[in-house]
Amino acid sequence: MTMETIIDIEHVDIFQKENLILSNVNLTVKKGEFIYLIGKTGSGKSSLLKIIYGDIPLKTGNGIVVNFNLNKLKKRQIPYLRRKIGIIFQDFRLLSDRTVYDNLYFVLKATGWKKKNLINERINDVLEKVDLGYKAYKMPHQLSGGEQQRVVVARALLNNPDIVLADEPTGNLDPSTSEDIINLLFDISKTGRAVIMATHNYTLLKKYKAKTYKCEDGKLIDESENEEIFDFDQLSE
Repeated sequence: MTMETIIDIEHVDIFQKENLILSNVNLTVKKGEFIYLIGKTGSGKSSLLKIIYGDIPLKTGNGIVVNFNLNKLKKRQIPYLRRKIGIIFQDFRLLSDRTVYDNLYFVLKATGWKKKNLINERINDVLEKVDLGYKAYKMPHQLSGGEQQRVVVARALLNNPDIVLADEPTGNLDPSTSEDIINLLFDISKTGRAVIMATHNYTLLKKYKAKTYKCEDGKLIDESENEEIFDFDQLSE
């Protein structure tokens, strides 16, 4: 597979309302890459992810994400951009009043799927990928935290995205379950999808090495260039 660039952000300043969060951000991500995004709470990790999926508009610099020009992105285009991006949240955001199957069914219907047989096939496929094919008709509260996060991963894969953004996906999980989830995310990157994982879990970073960017002092720093001096013990809050 050619290492095609799928995210290309150049000289971008990221604002939350009027506040400058990150300045002169440069980030290039290719298909199949796994990237960690680290930094303290409030350092800009989530804001950078929001730029990528169109939740914060681009005010300066240039940005291309899955062939969408963020500089010219119109509101009506945002749903189409997001169909190319799977998003995994720390707090699951599952609909508590319906089964796992119906949670996934809801997303597919909302994104334009119409044929029941294709919907059923796709739901079964993504649940098998996360080893939950046998839990389709369980309610979220009947699942463990790790199983709920696997459902969220399955949901992120429904529209066969080119990019998966995982915002603190192991934040509410025990160490063993966290390893299961990160293994799953690495497997997803091996299928050609780019995966960006924002995390505070530096134990995982040491065990599962990948390219790492750090948000610090209003900048995005490529820590991969500083492996010799990269002190994980200094990164925690």
